[in-house]
Amino acid sequence: MLNLLKKIFGKKTKKGAFFGATSYEMNNMICGIGKAKILETEIEVLAYPFKPSVVFPNKKIKASEITAICYQSYPPLIKLRNEVIFISREHSKSLREFTERNNITTFKETKNWNWLLEPYLDTENTPEEIIKINQLLNKHGFSDSEIMKIRAEVEKQMYKYNFDTMLWDWFSLGLPDVLAAMRVKYNEKEFTEFYKKAMEIELRKG
Repeated sequence: MLNLLKKIFGKKTKKGAFFGATSYEMNNMICGIGKAKILETEIEVLAYPFKPSVVFPNKKIKASEITAICYQSYPPLIKLRNEVIFISREHSKSLREFTERNNITTFKETKNWNWLLEPYLDTENTPEEIIKINQLLNKHGFSDSEIMKIRAEVEKQMYKYNFDTMLWDWFSLGLPDVLAAMRVKYNEKEFTEFYKKAMEIELRKG
């Protein structure tokens, strides 16, 4: 559907035209993941955009505070108990060296949010692909009804995020994207609750 709309409107399409994103949403939805400095025994996080996080807005994280690190994911992840912190992909090599230097446990990303957000990419999945994606989520402990419930909560915002902003991501949307989209919809209390739930979903392995 969205590919057809793009062909119809072409370059004349204005941001916000497809799903009615407000000016506030358009100006604040794409927020990035902040910056980081990888030091000898600490990681300094700067301008982190997600307020419920323990590192918001700036924090130096000691190696001893880190539960585990995933430096191979996109973006790399630092696990602090029940929360993951995003680190820019440009730091992958230095993050791997930091992990090895400080003898920190590694972990693999689950891809739960990537699978949950597949319907909002600028591409079309076949019925067989949709079934396969849902089966992957089932293996990680998500029932079909829960998958539908999660998607129903984020659907409108993810369409605004990917299409009203003209991001038109066709490859992958994940946890950073859904947090960026939902932070402009919810008030502070609501977003704090969503943030905790989003982290549980991201780390669930069945």
